Amino acid sequence: MVSVRGESVHRPFDPAGARADDSRVDPAPRHFPIRVEPRYRWILRIFGVKPENSYVQLGEDFEAHFGWSHVSTPVSNITRWSIEEPWLAITALGVRRSIRHGDLTFAGTPAGGIRVDFRERVPYWRFRLPALYVTVEDLEGFGRALAAWGIPGEDRRKASKAANAG
Repeated sequence: MVSVRGESVHRPFDPAGARADDSRVDPAPRHFPIRVEPRYRWILRIFGVKPENSYVQLGEDFEAHFGWSHVSTPVSNITRWSIEEPWLAITALGVRRSIRHGDLTFAGTPAGGIRVDFRERVPYWRFRLPALYVTVEDLEGFGRALAAWGIPGEDRRKASKAANAG
């Protein structure tokens, strides 16, 4: 219970504020919009991307939607996550599959995103994905939400900057 203007208001448990060892994770889905920069909206229409169909839903299942594309798996299939550096727009935007590694990207911005690794490969069309990159608006909040489910991860942007500074 939280008091707001003298009234008691019940607020549900928020996994983003939980510690990784906290067993009280609320299975209610959390919504994380995928960041789509205005200057790239016109090109992303090719993939059917609109604000209302570009998001990640995180609950007992991990569901990523990006225009006409969709990837879904139980959260228990996620082994780790990492926040990645910014990329070149030409190599990042849209729905992209890496030929070398077989991972998939749902990107509306080259400003960076989160890589989510899967224990068992996740089906996407005829492919089986080892990982998915998503450019959610709140990278740190999404990382905290995954950590609240007990999934380890890191912010590789900071590690990379520290290594380059030394």
